[in-house]
Amino acid sequence: MDKKDKKERKSKCETPGRDTFEPLHITVKTKTTLVLLLSSPEDNVLAIACEAIYGFAEKDDMKVHLMKLGVLEPLSLLINHSNELVRRNAFMVLGRMVTDRTVVKALQKMAVVPPIIKLIDGVDAVIKEHGTLCLSFLSVDPSCKVQIVENKGLPPLIKLLSSSEPDVQKNSLETIYNLVQNSQFWPAVRELGGVPLLLELLNSLYVVIQQLALKTLLKVTTDKDSHGVLRKEQGPEKLVEILKNENLEDLHVDALQILSNCMSDSDMFQLVQNAGGLSLLMTLVLPPKLPDMESGPVKCVSHEIQSNAVECVSRAAQIPESHKVLHELKAEEILLDLLSVGNDGLKILACQAVAAMSSFLTSKEHFRELGVLPVLIRLLSSRNLALRGEAVQALANLTSGNKLNTVAIYEARGLRRLILRLGDTCPRTVANAAAILCRIAGQEAIRCDVLSHGAMPALVKPLKSTDAQVLINATLCICELAFSAEARAQLWKANGLEPLVILLRSSHMEVLRCTCMAISVCAKDEPMAVEMCKFGALGMLQEINQSENSKSKFGEFALNSLIQSSLSLKFGLTDCLASTDVITDGFYDAGKFGFSQKVLTLEELSMEPVNQCLPIIAVNASTENSEDGAQPKNEVQFESPQGKMMNDVALQLLVEEVKESILVLNDEVEQYAALARRVSDAMGDAIEKEDMHSFGWLLDISLLKFQLQCNVVPIGMISKGFYCHRALLFKYLADCIGLRCTLVRGHNNRAWNEIVLYKEDPSSDEYSIQPCGYIVDLMHEPGNLIRSNTSAAIRYNSI
Repeated sequence: MDKKDKKERKSKCETPGRDTFEPLHITVKTKTTLVLLLSSPEDNVLAIACEAIYGFAEKDDMKVHLMKLGVLEPLSLLINHSNELVRRNAFMVLGRMVTDRTVVKALQKMAVVPPIIKLIDGVDAVIKEHGTLCLSFLSVDPSCKVQIVENKGLPPLIKLLSSSEPDVQKNSLETIYNLVQNSQFWPAVRELGGVPLLLELLNSLYVVIQQLALKTLLKVTTDKDSHGVLRKEQGPEKLVEILKNENLEDLHVDALQILSNCMSDSDMFQLVQNAGGLSLLMTLVLPPKLPDMESGPVKCVSHEIQSNAVECVSRAAQIPESHKVLHELKAEEILLDLLSVGNDGLKILACQAVAAMSSFLTSKEHFRELGVLPVLIRLLSSRNLALRGEAVQALANLTSGNKLNTVAIYEARGLRRLILRLGDTCPRTVANAAAILCRIAGQEAIRCDVLSHGAMPALVKPLKSTDAQVLINATLCICELAFSAEARAQLWKANGLEPLVILLRSSHMEVLRCTCMAISVCAKDEPMAVEMCKFGALGMLQEINQSENSKSKFGEFALNSLIQSSLSLKFGLTDCLASTDVITDGFYDAGKFGFSQKVLTLEELSMEPVNQCLPIIAVNASTENSEDGAQPKNEVQFESPQGKMMNDVALQLLVEEVKESILVLNDEVEQYAALARRVSDAMGDAIEKEDMHSFGWLLDISLLKFQLQCNVVPIGMISKGFYCHRALLFKYLADCIGLRCTLVRGHNNRAWNEIVLYKEDPSSDEYSIQPCGYIVDLMHEPGNLIRSNTSAAIRYNSI
C-alpha cells in the first residue's frame, strides 16, 4: 500500500475514547498469530493483519498453508465488515488466495457468494476487481453458479462489462462465460442486455477480453432467440470485419464459430452476404494449393480456420437463399477439392457441406457431373468411422429423389462398399446405407446385382438393431429386394425371418408398418410363410389387428398374405377355402387351428410321436421320381418315423382316372355329379342316413394310423371316408381338372363343397341368367346337388 492508503487506514481505524491509549508496538513472528489477529475486535488490527497476510499469500505454496491455518473462515466474515478498509483488505487477500484450486474448493463450501455479489455493485474499485476475481474462480463450480444466479448476481456482472477497468471487465466476463456453459442461463444473458455489451468488448485493446467476449457470444448465440438481438446490433457485420482483419487472426476461429451458429438463419445469412462475408468464407475454405486466378496464390490459413469456414458454408447451404450464391462461388468444385486432398477432419466437414447442398436439385446434378459420387464412394472404405458415416450421409442425400445419382453409385461400383457399411456400429451410417441400397434395388434392371453382392444376408444384422430408422430402412430394403424367390430364399438361409417377425412386437408405428410390408412380400412362398408362423407371426399379427392403437391396413394385409400363402394354414384358421383357392400337392388338413397355436410343417408333423388325436390328412399325388430322373419342383414328400417314404399311389391313379373320365363329359352338372360319385366310390360308397352309426370310419382310419405309425395319413389310403375326407378329396380332384368349388368345415367332422351354376331365372319376364349355389352330396346320394341355404342343405351339414 502507498503512504496515502496508510494514512487513510490510520484515520479510519483509530477510534479515540476513554479506554484507548497510545499504540502498542509488538512484533508478530508467526503466521498463526497473524491468522488469530483476524478475530480481533479492533479495526486497525484487522486491517493490518489482512495487509500482512496479503503479502504472504503472494507465493503459491503459502496459500494452502494459510488455508490450513484457518484463514478462510475469518476472511469470509471480514469481506462483509462495517469498516471499509477492513473489507477492502479482506477482499484483496481472498482475491490473491482464490487463484489456488484447493482454496477455491474450500471457499465453495462457505457462504461467500452473497456478500461478494452485494459489494461488487458498489463504488469501491478494489472490491469490484477482487470480488469479480473471486467469482470468476468460484463460478466454475455448478453449485456456485446457482448461488450467483439465485442471489441476482448476473445483472451487476453484466453491468460491469462496461467498466472502465480492464481487470473488472475481464473478471466479470470470465464469470459470465463460466455461467453460460449451462444453457439454462443463456436467456438471462440475452434478456439483461448482455449481447450488445459483449459485441462492444470486441473493440477492446486486450486480446484476452476479445477472446472471452467471442467465446461467451458463441454460447449465447447457440440459442436462436438471440439472433434477433445480434442482427439489431450489427453482430454479423462486426464478425465479418474481424475476419477481414489479418491482424486479428487469433480471433478468427471464434468469430467463424459464431457465424456458424447463425448461418442457417436466412436473415443472418443475408447480412453476412451483404457484408462480403460469403466470398470471404470461400477464400478461407479453399485448399492451400489452389490458386486464385485474379489475386494470385491463396494465403495459407490454419486448419482450424479452414475447418470452421467449411462448417459455416455447410450451415449456409441449409437455406434456399444460399444456393444460387454458393453455386456462383463454385462451392461444388471447392468441396470436391477438399474431399480429394483434405485431411480427415476437413473431409468430414466437406461431406457435411455436400449433404447440405444436396437438398437443391442443381447442386445434386452438378455434384454428379463433377464426379463427386465416386470420391464419396471411396471414402466409404476409410478407417475413420466418422468420415465413413458422413460420406454415407452425403450419398444418401444425393440419391434422395434422384434416379440418375442412384444409378451412378451402381456404375461407380459402390455396391460392395455400401453393403459393408450395413455392418457398421453407427446406427446413422447403417440406416443411410440401407436407404441407398433400397433406392438402388428399386431399379429393376440392377436389382439382381444388388443380390449377387450379398445384400440380403447383410440386412439380417440391421434387423436386430434397436434404432428405429435402421429398422425402417432395413425392412424397406427387404421389401424392394424380396420380389424374387431367390432373394427370399437368401433371407431365409441367412436366418433373417425370425428377427423380422420379432419386429412385430415393436411399439414404433413406422417400424411396425414397414415390418408388415416386408412380411407380406416374404409370404409369397408357402414354406417361408409357414416358417414365419413358426416364429409366432400369426399370433402377433392377430394381436396387432385387434388393437385400437396398432391396427392398420398394413397389418391386415400381412396377416392375409400369410394365410393366403398356405392353403393348409388358411383352412385351419378360417375353416373355408374359396373356389379360387386351388389345392396342390403338399396340402394337409390338421383340423381347426388357432392363431396362437404353434405351426409345424407337414414333415415335422409326420415325425412327431403317434398320438390319440384324429390323423392329419395329407394330399400328395406327386411321384417319387419324374420321367427324366429329377425331382419335380412342386413335389412334397414326407416320411414316417420309420423312414418309409409315403407316396400316395392310390391318389395318383385316382387323379389320372378322373382326368380321363370326367373331362370328356360335356355337361358341367354331369361333371360335378360324376366326380361326386367317384369320390363316394373311393371313400366307401353311399351311406344311408340311418346307417351312419355303423359306418365305422373312425375305427378304420385309426387302424390305418396305427399301421403307418404316423400321425399323417395320405388321403388316397382312406377306404372309409367321412364328410371331412370326402369333401377334401372332392375339392382336390375338382381343382386338378379345373372345376370350381369351395371347401367348408362344419362341426363334428362335417365338411362340404359348394358350387355355383348359372341358370335361367323363371321369375323374370326377360331372359336372365342368375348364379345359384349348390352343395354337392358326397355321402348319401352322391352327385345330388342340394340348393344352398335351404332346409335340405342345413340337414346335410348338421346330420
